[in-house]
Amino acid sequence: MLRTAAIHFTLLVGAVVIFFAIDACGPLRHAAPALPNDASDGQIPPLVHVLMTLTAVITLGWILGKLLRLIGQPPVIGEVAAGILLGPSLLGRVWPAGASFLLPDSAASFLGVIAQIGIILYMFLIGLEMNLGEFKGRAAATLTIAHASMAVPFVLGAALALVLFPRLASEDVSFTSFALFIGVALSITAFPVLARILTDLRMHKTPLGTLALACAASNDAAAWCLLALAVGVAKAQVGGGLFVIGGTFVYLAFMLLLVRPLAAHWLAQTGPAALTRGGLALVFVALLLSALTTEWIGLHAIFGAFVLGAVIPHDSVVARTLSGNFADFVTVLLLPAFFAFTGLRTEFGLVAGIEAWLLCASIMVVATFGKFGGVYLAARAVGIDWRQSSALGVLMNTRGLMELIVLNVGLELRIISPTLFAMMVLMALVTTLATTPILRLLGVTPNHDAHDEHGTA
Repeated sequence: MLRTAAIHFTLLVGAVVIFFAIDACGPLRHAAPALPNDASDGQIPPLVHVLMTLTAVITLGWILGKLLRLIGQPPVIGEVAAGILLGPSLLGRVWPAGASFLLPDSAASFLGVIAQIGIILYMFLIGLEMNLGEFKGRAAATLTIAHASMAVPFVLGAALALVLFPRLASEDVSFTSFALFIGVALSITAFPVLARILTDLRMHKTPLGTLALACAASNDAAAWCLLALAVGVAKAQVGGGLFVIGGTFVYLAFMLLLVRPLAAHWLAQTGPAALTRGGLALVFVALLLSALTTEWIGLHAIFGAFVLGAVIPHDSVVARTLSGNFADFVTVLLLPAFFAFTGLRTEFGLVAGIEAWLLCASIMVVATFGKFGGVYLAARAVGIDWRQSSALGVLMNTRGLMELIVLNVGLELRIISPTLFAMMVLMALVTTLATTPILRLLGVTPNHDAHDEHGTA
């Protein structure tokens, strides 16, 4: 012990003596010119603002989620509301200095990058959960209802665009792209939020719940195709539209005809070995390349992430493992960044005046009754009773997160204005919040009528 202590003491003293000897020679050397300092004195780094914002959104979202769960609402609504409350709609109005300190404009772009990464990973996970085999036994009825749930609100939304376009669209947007986007935005059903609601109500394994999930999955697939068309038309106004549309078809053909069978063969051959570090690295490299490809084509990167997830067999060990283990990391940590970024872009104060609120109300009415009416009529046509048809129409009106994703794409492409963006976000929140209470009024939840839970669907 004494020898060890002596060695340590000698090393320490020797290092100090040598350092002072080197330091004495320092003034004899000439330093290089000083580097420019871009940051002002006392400026808080953007990373600190982003970390504070994420902390605030996650904490407030968790609290609001717990409170909303008490009244039968899915916790995801609290997470969405947290981002909006911390934005200019509330915090920016009651405490502008606090909102500016929490996330100034100089740091918003950094949060935007994290939000985009989070939503790319989230859409990849949604694609992994896509299983068209769930409704093979009732494919005709499912497709009929799903297509009606898209067609009716899409047409009504395009008609509503005639009223909204001269009032809420900018001059550099064509009516075609505007009408396409409004139709798509009113046709969306939030498949993941719907799944969460059905799970919370213990309806996800009932005939009604299974049919709703199948219709929502088919609806989402058609919605992404329509959104890709709307984005392609919007890009065409800037030039290169043929490249966008042609590139989209080539990309989808490549993914469905080549990547899908190769992925199925590789996963069948490797089995659990696909979960090695190299196997997972291959999956994530494919994810990044797919997202980069669609971004390069002119579509959003989320399309590439979603399509890659969809071509991977949903029952493979990779899909099950990533959906089970990776989903919590994405939804708890990364999605709040998207909610915060959306909240920063949502300012309900822009919806001012009687005319603006009447337009907002008209959007809600057309979105609600267009979706409900299309689903109800189609469900009745295939032989489902009125109560189950009504419940199915209410469930398909759930928009939530998927609507926010679509709206952010439209805002980034400047197809819709910030004012219309705020109106559409409000519509998404109202239609999603109304789902659970109306279901309880219809008496189709297990808490009300066990017979209806297993009724005709």
